[in-house]
Amino acid sequence: MNVTDPTRRPIADIAEPQWDIIAAIPIADEGAPLHPLSLAAPALRTLPIYHTLGVPRAVPECWTREALYRRLLTVARNLPEGLGLVVLDAWRPYVVQRYLYDTLLGMVETRYADLDAADRRELTRAFVSPPSERPECPSPHLTGGAVDVTLCDADGLLLDMGSAFDEARASSHTVHFEHHADDAESRTWRDRRRILYHAMIDAGFANLPSEWWHYSYGDQMWAWYRDEPRALFGATAPDSLEARWRRSLGLEE
Repeated sequence: MNVTDPTRRPIADIAEPQWDIIAAIPIADEGAPLHPLSLAAPALRTLPIYHTLGVPRAVPECWTREALYRRLLTVARNLPEGLGLVVLDAWRPYVVQRYLYDTLLGMVETRYADLDAADRRELTRAFVSPPSERPECPSPHLTGGAVDVTLCDADGLLLDMGSAFDEARASSHTVHFEHHADDAESRTWRDRRRILYHAMIDAGFANLPSEWWHYSYGDQMWAWYRDEPRALFGATAPDSLEARWRRSLGLEE
């Protein structure tokens, strides 16, 4: 097997996250700021997908911690010729996390009314984390340590990965086409996911197995998958004009 060709490297089945254990991992956040990924162009492409789709109060920028910023650039620069990395979402505000979770949960409750409440919440959580601002276990995207990514071609056209971003279906699981590559088209989807997965994992990220697009570095999920003793990032937010004025006037607590 040619291990230098990422399409020849299968994605092994990924363990399902043990959320109770993950939530108990300590966080040692030194307060590193968020950085706008749009400044990384042209090496890295961004498409703030929730803002584009009209999600209420979604931000028109993709913000990450510097450690992710630099790793994403490494991934983008090391992809096979003709492919580009597109960041669809990174840091998101709590109100957006709440909106996404409540909206999907409502749809799951309608579609799967026969399931009990715990099963419906578990099904929802596979695709949207419960909203949490608690310092000890914030939602991953509130930390600036989680990103949603995909691939594009040399002209910036998004590639078909076998399911669309945020589709709540079995084919969105990262390894789905490792087990269901039954024709040329599905093998193409499998190979594209392999390229993305290995590029991200080799750069130090961890993948959420139910979402081929979701990767993290520095949050609690990353710490669990990478066997790290602590997470690097807790809840944060981009700097604001009000915060700058407060600091300049000595009004910070």
